[in-house]
Amino acid sequence: MQHSPREPSGGVRGLAAPGLAALGDATRAEIVRILRDEPSRSATVGRLTASLGLRQPTVSHHLKVLASAGVVEREPRGREVWYSLPDAVSARLDEWLEPPAPGTVSGSLLSKIIDDLTMRFVGTFSRESVERVVLESYDLLRERDGSGRSLSSATAQFAAERLAARARGDRRADAGDPVEVLFVCVQNAGRSQLAAAIMRHVGGERVRVRTAGSAPVDRIRPAVVTALDEIGVPLGGEFPKPLTDDVVRAADIVVTMGCGDACPVLAGRRYLDWQVDDPAGQPLERVRAIRDDIDERVRQLLAEVLG
Repeated sequence: MQHSPREPSGGVRGLAAPGLAALGDATRAEIVRILRDEPSRSATVGRLTASLGLRQPTVSHHLKVLASAGVVEREPRGREVWYSLPDAVSARLDEWLEPPAPGTVSGSLLSKIIDDLTMRFVGTFSRESVERVVLESYDLLRERDGSGRSLSSATAQFAAERLAARARGDRRADAGDPVEVLFVCVQNAGRSQLAAAIMRHVGGERVRVRTAGSAPVDRIRPAVVTALDEIGVPLGGEFPKPLTDDVVRAADIVVTMGCGDACPVLAGRRYLDWQVDDPAGQPLERVRAIRDDIDERVRQLLAEVLG
């Protein structure tokens, strides 16, 4: 099968590089979807904030990224600023945000994801190896009900994380490598996401953090996002992912929270089981307490492994 080369950067045709990269974040993809579905293909920050259920500074940040990437246009109208989706850009985005059938992604789009990841991991994995991981990741995500985010961008991110984990698992760690930590809970929508976000925020480049769920759901719980936002910890483009062997093999430390025996036990890894309450169905006040409990545990673990 022949694949067309990447289009050069610049203009609408260059959207494949900076524009589609900007859409790798779930919130930004949802913003574009809302704009596309508006009759005027435009909306104010206030309208988008209400639709997304997020704080205005968070939405403004994502709009700034999209505007810088050329995905949306910014236009002051009186005292308000409107963001719009140009017709040419909207036509290009349809292949990403509207799969040809519910719960599917076009074959051409999957080929593009495979091409992009083959380029990213050139010298580490063959195209055939990348293809296997992409297609398997796609099938794992498609099995879930609902659409916590665009299936195409979720597939690309999930496959990229698994390939990076495999690359780490296939070689011996160097002294200067970040400590690899995997947080696992049942739904990957609460405890593991809280722990991972806090560890990334505090540990920085000294740690590499992944999450997974033994029975992942579609979306991270809104109360978890709010609880993290309250302490200035970004969640980024995270979303619930199924547990796979490659992320376990890449980990130096595996922290489980309520997932029982679902996580495979491999030699050479350190395993911790944190007895932490599940935030599912809990009021925000209780989620805050769970967040603070996890925050303390994460900081203790970082102090121990990083000195």
